[in-house]
Amino acid sequence: MPSRKFADGELVRGRWPGSSLYFEVEILSHDSNSQLYTVKYKDGTELELKENDIKPLTSFRQRKSGSTSSSPSRRRGSRSRSRSRSPGRLPKSSRRSSSASHKADVKEMRKEVLEVKLTPLVLKPFGNSIYRYNGEPEHIERNDIPHKNTQEKFHLPQERSYTSTEYSLRPRREEIKLKEVDSKEEEIVTKGATLLRTCEVTGTRTKELEFGGVPGVFLIMLGLPAFLFMLLLMCKQREPSLLNFPPPLPALSDLWEPRVFGVYLLWFILQALFYLLPIGKVVEGTPLTDGRRLKYRLNGFYAFILTSVVVGGSLFWGVELYYVYNHFLQFALAATVFSVVLSVYLFVRAWKAPREELSPASSGKAIYDFFIGRELNPRIGTFDLKYFCELRPGLIGWVLVNLVMLLAEMKLQNRAAPSLAMILVNSFQLLYVVDALWNEEALLTTMDITHDGFGFMLAFGDLVWVPFVYSLQAFYLVGHPREVSWPVASLIIALKLGGYVIFRCANSQKNAFRKNPTDPKLAHLKTIHTSTGKNLLVSGWWGFVRHPNYLGDLIMALAWSLPCGFSHILPYFYVIYFTVLLVHREARDEHQCRKKYGLAWEKYCQRVPYRIFPYIY
Repeated sequence: MPSRKFADGELVRGRWPGSSLYFEVEILSHDSNSQLYTVKYKDGTELELKENDIKPLTSFRQRKSGSTSSSPSRRRGSRSRSRSRSPGRLPKSSRRSSSASHKADVKEMRKEVLEVKLTPLVLKPFGNSIYRYNGEPEHIERNDIPHKNTQEKFHLPQERSYTSTEYSLRPRREEIKLKEVDSKEEEIVTKGATLLRTCEVTGTRTKELEFGGVPGVFLIMLGLPAFLFMLLLMCKQREPSLLNFPPPLPALSDLWEPRVFGVYLLWFILQALFYLLPIGKVVEGTPLTDGRRLKYRLNGFYAFILTSVVVGGSLFWGVELYYVYNHFLQFALAATVFSVVLSVYLFVRAWKAPREELSPASSGKAIYDFFIGRELNPRIGTFDLKYFCELRPGLIGWVLVNLVMLLAEMKLQNRAAPSLAMILVNSFQLLYVVDALWNEEALLTTMDITHDGFGFMLAFGDLVWVPFVYSLQAFYLVGHPREVSWPVASLIIALKLGGYVIFRCANSQKNAFRKNPTDPKLAHLKTIHTSTGKNLLVSGWWGFVRHPNYLGDLIMALAWSLPCGFSHILPYFYVIYFTVLLVHREARDEHQCRKKYGLAWEKYCQRVPYRIFPYIY
């Protein structure tokens, strides 16, 4: 095996592809199979170069100090010229005997200036661009913009400040010789940059639309509320069956009652007051595009404790929580109406938000932005609307709904104690909610907070879908009792605990690594370095599958449904829905990571081939 010439971390000069210019680079790694070096330029660009395209720094220093034979007027970069030469004369090396030859030479110089000057500078705006250079680029991470050549040559004016740095690739001698040519070129480039910016605003965002684009999100916004009420109506049926589909629709008076809407508003305001209490530590979120870090108060677990005290006091003073079960459809409609009103408010206020506060997922299309959310972190003073809705009204409300179903089962079935199936469902889901509130800080690094805006998708999901669909197993057991033996219950508990261990250990390992990658407790973990400066875990739980937390989540979801038996598929809707949701979310995350980490992500995927289910997917 041939030995390598340069060591990792060594500073050398690397030739820029397509030119004869060398720039200072750092050796990152060496592939013994392809004999290619991965190098990093000072602007963050990573390339793979052959060994003969890399030179030691000393060779360039010697050349600079030893070039004493040439006159000052002939040295590269010198602005002085010989007095014997007319200002209008071309240098001796560039003269031609015929005008045709002269035009060909000027054309060639223009080509060189365009290629050498412009091509490297396109890398900066796109951040983590990665090439594999052995004559031609093999892998390029960038936005999908039509007409690749136009993109490379016309991106310069967007980063005008780079042309004056020491890494500008325009040779100074050609800059002096072709001043007139350059002015024409500048005009062309400026026009091209304007066209490119237009393409970036329209073409790129159009391709990035998710959920089927505008038609898809429009159908989702119409279909989700209707589907929710269909599920709830089927659960209320004595014998839910496809033969009885669709279930009979109730009268409007059975769906809407102002008093119920007032109770729901009271619940929302109560949770908002708990959120504003000056208890719990304050932490900073991930950096925004402008470098700022928003502050968040972590008091979700305290809010849960206070809510438990309020509910316990209500039961002690004789408040009938059965009212919630008896008006369950009306509460679902009240929450739906409230989420729509909140979405309209968020959409209207987002038009006044500064550009740097908009969500990366927003598109400029009204219907799509209403769904995905236009503003990333909408706040009223220090009150963060998205962060509040993620954990408080819906998640804590989910536990309250389960408690209501447990009490309703005892009342309707004349039980002195709830059934074992109902206890299992309540206990499993209570553990899940308490874990989320206890580890509240982990929410700040999720896609919901860092990428998606706050629109109908999250408003309806947090305030309606979570409390009224995630409690479907408990709602089902009220009208369809199921007896579970202790041996079967033991197996279900073991399955739940196994899923919880995977879920919690994977998330804890990820969060600990994000907080302090140099923690000695994590020294045994293997990583892949990326050009962003971050590392990707390729061992431990994250070397098992790419999303072990999703795997644990799905195992727990199955354990929640098993106490309901196998007489109907309704209790298993959550498992089916959650599988589709996490597979789709994994695909979104995969797309974002591939853009962000480039070649490093491809290496990670080779090391960890399975996404969620080992040996299956």
